[in-house]
Amino acid sequence: MRVKQISVFLENKAGRLWELTETLREKELNIRALSLADTSDFGILRMIVNRPEEAFDALKEKGFAAAVTEVLAVEVPDRPGGLAGVLKALNDDGVNVEYMYAFVEKKAGNAAVVIRVEEVERSVSVLAAAGVTILPADEVYNL
Repeated sequence: MRVKQISVFLENKAGRLWELTETLREKELNIRALSLADTSDFGILRMIVNRPEEAFDALKEKGFAAAVTEVLAVEVPDRPGGLAGVLKALNDDGVNVEYMYAFVEKKAGNAAVVIRVEEVERSVSVLAAAGVTILPADEVYNL
């Protein structure tokens, strides 16, 4: 149920993002989903890759400030209000969503969305009770 996300603090300078992606390419690691937020000095790249442990090790070896975080990946109906329905289940139970981002590919006609929440286990229970499909990690890494 839990998916390992790699978070990397990147200096906001030319070439740094390329260096990161080149490091992953050299190890034949595939990015499945990503989100990049920046400030004037640095950015935070969050990504799901096909082999997270190898990606983390490769990035650390190249001097990147990386961390592993547990997130959830869920199927969201690809229709107006689909995401609102998923978030309502969490909201009704008082679960805070810290951030989220989507996959490039769809899953069986639905969108696949990564959600970072404060309480992973509680969120799994809440979402399952609401009928939300939580994607298993091995499936997410190979979507």
